[in-house]
Order: sequence, then C-alpha cells, then structure tokens
Amino acid sequence: MSEGEGPSPSAAPAKVASAVVAGLKDAASPVTRFLEMVGGHLIHIGRALAWLPRRPFRAGNYLDAAEYIGFGSLPIVVLVGAFTGMVTSLQSVSAFRQFGLESFSGGTTGKALSTELGPVLTSLMLAGRAGAGIATELGTMRITEQIDALESMAVNPVQYLVLPRLIAGMIVTPILALLFFVVGMGGAWLVAVVLQHVDQGQWVANVRDIVDPIDVLQGLLKSMFFGFMVALIGCYQGFHATGGGRGVGMGTTRAVVIASVSTLVLDYFLSDILLSIFRSGNA
Repeated sequence: MSEGEGPSPSAAPAKVASAVVAGLKDAASPVTRFLEMVGGHLIHIGRALAWLPRRPFRAGNYLDAAEYIGFGSLPIVVLVGAFTGMVTSLQSVSAFRQFGLESFSGGTTGKALSTELGPVLTSLMLAGRAGAGIATELGTMRITEQIDALESMAVNPVQYLVLPRLIAGMIVTPILALLFFVVGMGGAWLVAVVLQHVDQGQWVANVRDIVDPIDVLQGLLKSMFFGFMVALIGCYQGFHATGGGRGVGMGTTRAVVIASVSTLVLDYFLSDILLSIFRSGNA
C-alpha cells in the first residue's frame, strides 16, 4: 500500500469476521469445557473398569478404600440421619395435627427418608468428606510425582489408586444410606411418640402401610450410583491436579461442588427412571 493511502477495503470485514469468531468461541467455551469434563470422566471410568477383571487384584486396597469412605464417614452420616429424621418428624406432626392425622407422620417421614433424603444427604456428606479427601490425596500424589513413580515401577496408577475407590464407594454408600434411614426413623419415633405423644400403635401401623420395601430398594439403587459418582469425581480431580498446592486446593473445591450438584441432578433422572420401572412392574 503506497504512502498516504487508507487501509485496504478488505481489511475491515476481515477484522469484523475475526471478532465475531472470537466472540462465538468465548460464548461457546462453557459448553466446550463442560463436554470436555464429561468426556474426561467417561474416559476415566473406561480406563478404570478395564482393569476390573485383570490381575493383580490387591484386596487390601479395596478394604482400605472401603474403610476410609465408609467407616470414616459413619459418625457424620449417623448424626445427620438422626437429626434429619427428628426434624422431619417434628414438621410432619405439626402439619398433620391440624387435621387430626398426626399418626401419618411416621409413614411420610419413612417415605421421604427411604427414597430421597437418605440417599441424597448421604451422598452430600460423602462429597464433603470422602470426595474432598480423595481429591486432596491423589492431587498431592500427582504434584509430588508419586503417581509418576508408580508408573516407573510398572504399577498402573488407575488400577492401584482409582479402581478400588470407585468400587468401594459403590458398595459402602448403600450401606451408609440404609443406616441413615434406620437412625433417621429412630429419631422420628423419638420425636413423634415420646415427645409429641403420638399413639405408637397407629404410628407404627402407618409406617408399615406407607413405606414399602420397594421404596428402600429405590434408595439403595440411587446410593450405588451416587457413591460411584462421588468417588469418580474425587479421583478425576485429584488425578489431573496441576499447579502445586493451589491447584490441589482448587481441585478439591471442584470435586465437592461438582459432586454435590451432580448428586441433585442425577437424583431427578434416577427418580424418573426408577419410578417408571417400578410402576410398570406393579401394573
């Protein structure tokens, strides 16, 4: 372009086009990151489960993971379960007493604990404790190159670190959810019968009529998926941690947030699927 001439006529449209493309990329980046995250978790599941039938099995790793996720989370699950049952029963008695139906508080509390509150709150407690602990542990191992050391010793880190936690989470979470339900119903009985003076015979009869074994089964099936998901998210965030101690902290925070939100989202879809299955089976 000779001196004194203005910019080329094609330069302005090119700049506008590049700005539009950059804007579209920025607008689509959350969707792209979400899809990358989902794909990364699915790949992580495939890599872990591919080692399930292969030796060595290392039973000690599975027991250690079950002890950490299950037994270590027992106090908080029992405490939350007791007070959840107590407050749910208290609110139910207060609501039903207006109609003289306070004996139905046991059945409604049992229905809520078995199908929703037990599995969901157990998963949220595990996300805050076990999920965060797994992410911190594996993240620390990643930034201190302990995972690289395992690979140098011909030990697959996915089989050694990830798979035991996934299987243990899937097994112990239904047990914790069932314990949550039992303790919660004990707290509900204490509040309704002992403190609010509801007739015990009617309270127990309504629990038997309203709460079916299929409700407890639904809660246990949900808990299996929740436990697997919490362990998976914790392992993924820790396994791919970068950036030193700050990166480990951010990975731990992401593990808790993603696991908690995923629990609530997955709960809706599992409820829809299980209700469809069991309704069709009853029909």
